[in-house]
Amino acid sequence: MMKGMESELKDLNSKPPKSNGNINTVRDDRPLLKSDSVSSSTTNAVDLQDLEKKFAPYVRRDVYGTMGRGDLAPKEKLLLGFALVTLLPIRVILATTVLVVYYLICRFCTLFSTPNREDEQDDYSRLRGWRRSVIVWCGKVLSRAMLFVFGFYWIPESTTSFTQENKPQSEEMERPGVIISNHVSYLDILYHMSSSFPSFVAKRSVAKLPLVGLISKCLGCIYVQRESKSSDFKGVSAVATERIQEAHQNKYAPLMMLFPEGTTTNGDFLLPFKTGGFLAKAPVLPVILKYNYQRFSPAWDSISGVRHVIFLLCQFVNYIEVIKLPVYYPSQQEMDDPKLYASNVRRLMASEGNLTLSDIGLAEKRIYHAALNGLFSQC
Repeated sequence: MMKGMESELKDLNSKPPKSNGNINTVRDDRPLLKSDSVSSSTTNAVDLQDLEKKFAPYVRRDVYGTMGRGDLAPKEKLLLGFALVTLLPIRVILATTVLVVYYLICRFCTLFSTPNREDEQDDYSRLRGWRRSVIVWCGKVLSRAMLFVFGFYWIPESTTSFTQENKPQSEEMERPGVIISNHVSYLDILYHMSSSFPSFVAKRSVAKLPLVGLISKCLGCIYVQRESKSSDFKGVSAVATERIQEAHQNKYAPLMMLFPEGTTTNGDFLLPFKTGGFLAKAPVLPVILKYNYQRFSPAWDSISGVRHVIFLLCQFVNYIEVIKLPVYYPSQQEMDDPKLYASNVRRLMASEGNLTLSDIGLAEKRIYHAALNGLFSQC
């Protein structure tokens, strides 16, 4: 729904932290695409294997294959065809209805209200009283309803525990300032909206989208121009840090929600974390999302948005599992070193969620997509 709402609080002054090396993404100097082959089909298969080895965090392994363009079995074609003419239109109508209803609720609650325009942001997250209560409660309920429409009929949640030596004595200081989550799909946003209704970081263009634009303002999104290399980016980072500190100190302020990987994966890996969410020195709440599947993977990795939505809505049942970790309280050393803080939280999440650490990121993902497009254009 809001595919641009990825965390882009990049650490401009440091390189991504290295992993322990237990990862399939081995760097080498071989070309991504080979040209000296006898058979084009054989060559494409070999090239694809090399790409999947290099860029394992973005590889799809469901029945629909790479980029959702794999050869389907007759039974799968029959199921897909049936869902296209029955399940898909019903879900599209229901999802549109839920979206429009929540937009109208947000429109009503923001009538005669002036949005907050501090730090060049434009949002309604500072509303108080019944207006804010209605926006938050309806947002949680309708986000869960949207997930239900998409086939996520039940969402099991589990919690883990670990010993912490830095837990503060004051209850006020125990409150986290930001939720840190792995990023697998645009569906992550719907889950977090249904769970805690936090503020996100979004592309500035999201604010201008029909229906979704007003909803993002009610969430209190921080807008960033992803294509811009100007100092505007530093301003957004500063705003996010202030929001995190405010949420930590004020129980009425909305929590921030960040995806520190900066992009989506296939759900089996954890990419290096950007340090933007750790600059505030506030406690963080780690949450791990895992999408189990039998046919189509809900992960949005190397498949186009339109194709992904169609296949998702044509799958009768979808699954998501949520693992919530305790609030992580940084040590003094971690507060003094945001990179260390981010790295330690990342390793904890990988351990608790049984995820593999990877040392590649968004740049390698773009290379992988370009290589895949080159391969499929030859077919």
